[in-house]
Order: sequence, then C-alpha cells, then structure tokens
Amino acid sequence: MKKIILLLFISLYSVFIMKSQNVYLINPSENIGANNWNIVNDDVMGGISNSEILINDKDNLVFQGYLSLENNGGFASSRLDISDENIEGVKYFEIKLKGDGNNYKLRLRQNNRRASYSCDFQSKKDEWIVVNLPIEKFRPTWRGYNFSNYPDLELESVNSLSLHISDKQEGKFVLEIEYVKAKE
Repeated sequence: MKKIILLLFISLYSVFIMKSQNVYLINPSENIGANNWNIVNDDVMGGISNSEILINDKDNLVFQGYLSLENNGGFASSRLDISDENIEGVKYFEIKLKGDGNNYKLRLRQNNRRASYSCDFQSKKDEWIVVNLPIEKFRPTWRGYNFSNYPDLELESVNSLSLHISDKQEGKFVLEIEYVKAKE
C-alpha cells in the first residue's frame, strides 16, 4: 500500500513539475492568450500607425497592421495581461511563428517599473520557424531608449507581454503565431 501511495505521489509530482516547465502564454487553438489584447500604437504620441490582433481560420494569433513613420511615429504593439501566470524560474520563451521578414520584439512589463524588458527576434518571410528568447537577452527599454543601469527583470512581477514592431520598418506587417511558451 505504501508503494502505491508513493508511486501516486511521484506521478502527480511529475505532472506538476512538467506543467510548470512549459507554460503556454499564447496558444489560440487551446484558447490561451486569444482574448483581452490591448493595442498600443504610436498614435499615443501623434503617429498614424495601426495594428490589430485576430485569430485566423487556422486558430493562430495574427498581429498585423501598417507601420508609419509620419508625424514622428514608428511603432505598433499589442499587450496581453499575464498577471495570473506564474513564470518565475523561466529560462527562455519559445515562439512558433510565420512572419514577413521583419524584426519584432517580445516585451515583458512589470507593474512597478516604467521600462519594459525587450528581446528582438527576426521573422522569415512566409516561413514557419521556432525562435528561443533567453531571459538574459531581455533588455530594459522605454520609449525606444535602452537603459544600461536599471534593475534586473523580476519574473515574479511580470504582468503583461507584448508583441512590438518598430525600428523604422515602414509598411505593412503580418506576424502569425501558433504559440508562445515559457520554458524552464
């Protein structure tokens, strides 16, 4: 009887550990991260870029729009609240995506900090790829400026993630995401 209880405990513990090592933050086919996105574009400072988030007929998340440099613009982004997710101990983020060849950013925000923590990734035009973004590559940024002397990212305090395009990449953009997974 003790062996059965011990085996049951070990298997439940293993399932718990495996689940915590691979947390889906976006997986629209499982209705994870498919809703409650907020768009934040350069119109907050006079720009005219636009973007939207939608779920396509393949159950993938699509971040698309037009990036304009007019009126001192030049960025488009979308934010998702992940404050209910525990990503403490995460070592990297894995993203399966199909893009347009543009460079994008995954950003993490903490509710107690002005700067967000950003990591760039390059898409390939019309090609599915998997990118891994290690936590140590995320850098504090605010309004396009990098900070060299800023507190380290505290994963336990992250409350949102965002998809972001900037860097003077004027024109239409389309980024299709099958999933974003936080991994230990």
